[in-house]
Amino acid sequence: MSVRHPSISEHPAAIRWFQAESNAAGKSSEERAEKLKEEVRLMLDSAVDSVQQLELIDVLQRLGSSYQFEDEIKRILDRVYKNKHKQDSLYAVALEFRLLRHYYDVSAEVFNNFSDEKGNFNLCGCDDCKGIVSLYETTFLLKEEESKMFHFVRNFTVSYLKEYIKDMEDEDEYVPTLVKHALELPLHWRVPRLEARWFIDVCEKRHDFNPTLLELVKLHFNTLQATYQQDLKYVLR
Repeated sequence: MSVRHPSISEHPAAIRWFQAESNAAGKSSEERAEKLKEEVRLMLDSAVDSVQQLELIDVLQRLGSSYQFEDEIKRILDRVYKNKHKQDSLYAVALEFRLLRHYYDVSAEVFNNFSDEKGNFNLCGCDDCKGIVSLYETTFLLKEEESKMFHFVRNFTVSYLKEYIKDMEDEDEYVPTLVKHALELPLHWRVPRLEARWFIDVCEKRHDFNPTLLELVKLHFNTLQATYQQDLKYVLR
């Protein structure tokens, strides 16, 4: 004869204890998350220059946590857009263009410094892989009237990045991983939540990645996942 064991649902006291423990854990996580968010806001405000701020915004977007800092990000991008400060490096120009294009009607003329008198891009001898992959990503954000101008650029960046991966011997796998990922499918075409999960794993492997930022996004991701699981249980029930 099989022995029937009572489930937790048959013990009101056990249910109350379980709910109390869950609520306490949830409150603790919320308090920790708020503290971490304040630290990230401080990072955004105290960044040395606009490029550092843009890099942090880019990382927050890829990690799926940028919506938690909408006001701060909008304020920074507004200032960058209004100042119209000319960046020197290809990486900085491409990164700024890519982030601003989501909010403003910025002109692709910002890349004129990298073209010749005839308007053709002159990237020969360029050895800035971060700049090349960022430029590659910008080509997928162009309008129809701009795409012809960037036809050569996309072909050039793809060829460059493929050669870069082939010849890469650096111990740091971070940049090559991003390059391979971008060549498989550009960032603009990816599903944000799936991209965030992938990028968290990539960042965990970086010994120099900001631990505060990583803890926040992991806590945020786990909280969302738990919420989705509870919603699913409710629907199924």
